[in-house]
Amino acid sequence: MRGTQVMKVLMVGAGTMGRVHAQAWAEIDEGELVGVVDPDPACGASLARSASVPAFASLEEALGVMAVDVVDVCVPTYLHRATVEQALTAGCHVICEKPMALNLDEAQSMIDAATRARRQLLIAHVVRFFPQYALARQRVKNGAIGEVGTARTFRGGAYPVGWQDWYGDPNKSGTLATDLLIHDIDFLRWTFGEVQRVYAKSLNVKGDHVLVSLRFANGLIAQCEGSWAYPAGFSYAFELAGREGLIAFDSRQSRAIEVWESTAPLAPRVAIPESPLVQSPYVAELEHFLAVIRDGVEPRVTAEDAFRALELSMMVRRSWETGQPVEVE
Repeated sequence: MRGTQVMKVLMVGAGTMGRVHAQAWAEIDEGELVGVVDPDPACGASLARSASVPAFASLEEALGVMAVDVVDVCVPTYLHRATVEQALTAGCHVICEKPMALNLDEAQSMIDAATRARRQLLIAHVVRFFPQYALARQRVKNGAIGEVGTARTFRGGAYPVGWQDWYGDPNKSGTLATDLLIHDIDFLRWTFGEVQRVYAKSLNVKGDHVLVSLRFANGLIAQCEGSWAYPAGFSYAFELAGREGLIAFDSRQSRAIEVWESTAPLAPRVAIPESPLVQSPYVAELEHFLAVIRDGVEPRVTAEDAFRALELSMMVRRSWETGQPVEVE
């Protein structure tokens, strides 16, 4: 599908992420939201009214009465596999919120289903589309701070509240490691390559606050902190330290990103604030995914990338549960 053809998009899931995606679709000319699916009539009807589209109780019902190019899946993680595979079998391309699935068997089944259907399966690891993270990776790849030896990330806030408290059930959310820390795991792997070893410590068995050490094949050591233990709010940060400089970002600060560089060992460190153009990362993400589907653009994040991030997040959980480091095969 090429040119300026408008792709018809069906939203499945009218919760928090469904509303975020629906708002993003309203800003995208190449994609038209044509319907909302949610088993909760009130929730589905509310989002459908705000988007001026019909509401449906099931994906089967919606696909039975309208032509759809793309199904956007924003349901709880434990429902991803069934929803994605149903949409692929119906001949639709699929955009699915992260994490890809609850386990690797489910994730591989989804990849296989996309291959059989000859349709795109695109996993929404949106941090790759946050301008601060994308710029930091670009500067690292361009050698702006030299060889990077250490990295530190933080992501956390209050405990999330979801439909039927699914976040609180590890069998539905996969714990904080799979739902939250997977963002930073994916960003670091995208930037620095493959991980060799994972070690993690948790505040408690539930994993409300987790500290993770990742050893990369290139020698880099990354420390990741994730928390669902804050009383309120949400923030995220990173710090990448190289031989010739430092890149740091903290969402609690007003400046978008700071880069300290030196051209010689004794040169003074100079703070260079850089502010990328402001665009919703969700709009950027969905526009990119449409270009992948419509024009064959190389995807910034593949289903295989999402699979690897899921695999590492599961190793994080295994490490804190056993108290032992986990080697990546």
